[in-house]
Amino acid sequence: MGKILVLAEKPSVGRDLARVLNCKQGGNGFLLGSKYIVTWALGHLVTLADPEVYDEKYKKWELEVLPMLPDRMQLVVIKETGKQFNVIRGLMKRDDVDELVIATDAGREGELVARWIIMKAGWKKPVKRLWISSQTDRAIKEGFNNLRPAREYDNLYKSAQCRAEADWLVGLNVTRALTCKYNAQLSAGRVQTPTLAMVVQRENEIKSFIPKDYWTIEAGVNGFTLHWRDKNGQTRIFDRARADEIVSRIKGQAGKVADVVKEARNEPPPLAYDLTELQREANRRYGYSAKKTLSIMQKLYETHKLVTYPRTDSRYITEDIVPTLTERLRSIAVGPYSAAVAALLRNKPNVTRRFVDNSKVSDHHAIIPTEQSVNLGSLDKDERNIYDLIVKRFIAVLSRPFEYEQTTIKVEVAGEIFMAKGKIVKSPGWKAIYGSQTEEDYGDDDERDQVLPDVKKGAALKLNSVKSVNRKTKPPARYTEATLLSAMEHPGKFIDDKALREVLDNGSGLGTPATRADIIEKLFDSFYMERNGKEIVPTSKGIQLINLVPEDLKSPKLTANWEQQLSQISKGKANDGAFISEMKKYASKLVSNVIASSASYKHENITREKCPECGKFLLDVKGKKGRMLICQDRECGYRRGVSQISNARCPECHKKMEIRGEEENKTFYCVCGYREKLETFKKRKQEQVSSREVKNFLKQQDEDKPINTALADALKKLKM
Repeated sequence: MGKILVLAEKPSVGRDLARVLNCKQGGNGFLLGSKYIVTWALGHLVTLADPEVYDEKYKKWELEVLPMLPDRMQLVVIKETGKQFNVIRGLMKRDDVDELVIATDAGREGELVARWIIMKAGWKKPVKRLWISSQTDRAIKEGFNNLRPAREYDNLYKSAQCRAEADWLVGLNVTRALTCKYNAQLSAGRVQTPTLAMVVQRENEIKSFIPKDYWTIEAGVNGFTLHWRDKNGQTRIFDRARADEIVSRIKGQAGKVADVVKEARNEPPPLAYDLTELQREANRRYGYSAKKTLSIMQKLYETHKLVTYPRTDSRYITEDIVPTLTERLRSIAVGPYSAAVAALLRNKPNVTRRFVDNSKVSDHHAIIPTEQSVNLGSLDKDERNIYDLIVKRFIAVLSRPFEYEQTTIKVEVAGEIFMAKGKIVKSPGWKAIYGSQTEEDYGDDDERDQVLPDVKKGAALKLNSVKSVNRKTKPPARYTEATLLSAMEHPGKFIDDKALREVLDNGSGLGTPATRADIIEKLFDSFYMERNGKEIVPTSKGIQLINLVPEDLKSPKLTANWEQQLSQISKGKANDGAFISEMKKYASKLVSNVIASSASYKHENITREKCPECGKFLLDVKGKKGRMLICQDRECGYRRGVSQISNARCPECHKKMEIRGEEENKTFYCVCGYREKLETFKKRKQEQVSSREVKNFLKQQDEDKPINTALADALKKLKM
């Protein structure tokens, strides 16, 4: 009986599979057992070929050779990981191997990783697919007992292949056109460009915003406050004279209770997390970037095996998961969660269609805990934070609704209407899980819920105080990663066409839950936008790029439609060949638009310091680790760090300090004005901690980690 070759996506997952499959004999890039051989990729081992593979003329970056439209896309082995590819190909050629199991991540990109390796290596024997949503031993065993024919996932592979080819055709062609046209390191893509356009549009709205004064009227009654409203329910008055007139007319007057309405209400539990919602919440609560949250999730999924598959776009579970809910709850009944879980098990989990809905789960269900018992002490601070979000949401989803009584008092005073709202909690339900964390955020003029006395309709109320409060309208808020993720998920509001807007919002939006973090990070790495605290601000380079790219590439319309088409292809409802044909036409159109443009590009961050290699003036850019000077000539590629954001905290305001200067001239600077020489810093720290800790800290700051994007690397090695 021949052996079965199992192909995982990463070494860590491969080792877990090997342990469960009893593959104990170590090999070079694989583990061997009596029945199985487990090997692994290192992410992508195979990729689409660079343009010059198709034609020598593409080695030079010139407008004259664009667009680049190969008849058939070719695959090449990635040089850096070629050794592991050769290991896998060698295993495939073994005479005793007669079957292959794809065990890469159960999703679109995981399917592409495996299929490209299989195609490039020339594997022709039977292939099966492992499809699991968690990495626990039980899930792995059940998955291998229920392997599916790989052909059932052919359409998923086609959609992944189309995504990769579309990115190549649109991204490389437009990037080369922009870079050659303006001799600047510019890039564009079918998802990143409309995402950047939203950030730029928001910045334009903020800059053009003119604040307006408005007034609200408040009346104090014994124990609570009444808020004025007009006949349409609006609280704002934009005419000061009118506000003053109302205040003077009702001062000293008695009010009459026109109505008291008491309504029993309940607020159902929130939906479970998909990846995008989890990234939003982690950004709001902890300031984590979308990429950092995904990275933490991968550890919780692969290393600790405490949560299910993270790259999901569903917030529901399927009916077959319901029998496992009790065991999952018992696995998290530790520490701060034990009391809530015990109460939930005692009263039976509240399992409803709000959580269980087969029709709303495509590839993977919502992110929930696994049956694996947890040792909270084994998690670092970041892992603990994300795990805490997931566990609390899981408990909340299975809890009872939040029940309360909403009381609204309507008071008439000299022909004017005043209102007050109050809330009496009857049963905290799911909100008990969060305690004070569920307090709502109120705007300046929102009516807060108050503790209201028991007043009767028709009763007279004396107004103790009446005043108008002056406020100003506020511009729209800058995007944070949380709100940008929401805008990418639901880009329909940027489109006037109602029918198309509904199509977009019901589809996957811009990108997918698995790709949005990388898209946002790429925009930062390319210096198109930068972080200002939690806020995202476009750079001059990013603003100019949006003015240079063809108009329809900035809109979410086509890109969101493309993602929808990819989803249809994955379900066998659309043709992959027709999609690629459309992409080629679109790429040609975009290149023509760039070439015909009369726009110009100007480096607004240029310094008076010359590049030591080519003599051109350097650009001052703000990177993730601090400020840098880079050469404006894309062929030169020179770059030098000027300052770094350190992990050292200012002793006065406790904010992170910046390191500037070279060698013995290194100095710490803080935004509050505090400065400290490196030598002084060392002495101060040595009084508090050991010299070894100081040495490790300084070594960490001096590490020169590469910050080039893949595009920047490509630009540097290709000569015009």
